[in-house]
Amino acid sequence: MSFASLGLSAPIVEVVAAQGYKTPTPVQIQAIPAIIKGRDVMAAAQTGTGKTAGFTLPILETLCKGRSAQANQVRVLILTPTRELAAQVGDSVATYGKNLPLCSAVVYGGVKINPQMMKLRRGVDVLVATPGRLLDLHSQNAVKFDQMEVLVLDEADRMLDMGFSDELKKILALLPRQRQNLMFSATFSDEIRKLAKSIVHNPVEISVNPRNTTATTVEQWLTPVDKKKKPALLTQLIKDNNWQQVLVFVRTKNGADRLIRHLESEGINAAAIHGDKSQGARTRALAEFKKGAIRVLVATDLAARGLDIDQLPQVVNFDLPDVANDYIHRIGRTGRAGARGRAISLVCADEIDQLKAIERLIKQLLTRKLIDGFEPLHDVPPSRLDTRPIKPKKPKKPKQAKAARGEAQSTAAKTQSPKPKSRKSPIQKNQSRKLKNGKPPGMKKRQG
Repeated sequence: MSFASLGLSAPIVEVVAAQGYKTPTPVQIQAIPAIIKGRDVMAAAQTGTGKTAGFTLPILETLCKGRSAQANQVRVLILTPTRELAAQVGDSVATYGKNLPLCSAVVYGGVKINPQMMKLRRGVDVLVATPGRLLDLHSQNAVKFDQMEVLVLDEADRMLDMGFSDELKKILALLPRQRQNLMFSATFSDEIRKLAKSIVHNPVEISVNPRNTTATTVEQWLTPVDKKKKPALLTQLIKDNNWQQVLVFVRTKNGADRLIRHLESEGINAAAIHGDKSQGARTRALAEFKKGAIRVLVATDLAARGLDIDQLPQVVNFDLPDVANDYIHRIGRTGRAGARGRAISLVCADEIDQLKAIERLIKQLLTRKLIDGFEPLHDVPPSRLDTRPIKPKKPKKPKQAKAARGEAQSTAAKTQSPKPKSRKSPIQKNQSRKLKNGKPPGMKKRQG
């Protein structure tokens, strides 16, 4: 089957071919014709399945047949949970639409808002945005939705995980009721189906992967190792295997910075992307990693779903994630578009609970490989697959949601910094002491 047979016109097919894509993926085969027909779509697809092109290509096809956006108006709104994902989707829109008379823009926080307002002033056909910055722009009358035709929620499950429910409600209240709705998510969880009821109408449902599964193109294994030896082991793996491009995931921002310092001391070019880095620094680090100037990119889960790197050969979990589902999205950065990839996890004895949760989620035990010289003094207990069904998690409370939006480090902080023991003052200690005669402190013995 060809892209032309799906209903795409020559200018778009030519660009797709120039990018090296010859045949559409399963999600594209199902989504593209349905979107061109104007149907609402609800699609479950893991990363690396071509889902971005699955909604970008048909949207560009239909936009060519309408009138251009007027001042400050938007014809298609694509919402993403992270800045990196917004930039990735924006690049796809610009690449696939370069032969078309269409205008697009990408807006997100962490950078100056005035240039974004200037871009929107003339109107854009496709706007890719994160929820917070979109609401900021609307509050300043920089963006309007009277001409809006299509709404896309990309990584809808991630938006809920990051606590964007309130922002989504506010945005939906601003949009015209008559519109086409497209929802793309890693899974059809109960929370996603509940959200879908308020958005999509009689949708075409697409599911190209079993729920909570990892790509079959990714070879997964773990190495038991003591926590203190992880940096040295990672260094040895990089040097012995001559890895020229490796994405490393850590749990915390401080942990990312510490690892960067270690790798650079070993002569390995590395950079970090996390919530404390400016958007400019994160963008530069990713660009240098893609072109090979940086050998190792260290990231927190903030970037787990927002990175699109062609032919990334391996991903390393330096720390296991606290949320098991993040493991799937982390290793989804490799083995994309049918390519082979490797996912290696460095696991210490303290991470046995996270390991059990991951193996329960993916319904398989990870192969264990010991590395000579790094045999752990503290063994990682053997796993036994837990086949009990996983209950859906409860929605985040407002405080939890706020923490998730910044970057979920509260759990890590608790594990790293034990609560200080409360100390009694000298007066409290004195009062709590029992005196021989049961008398309160300071009371003299009564003379008879």
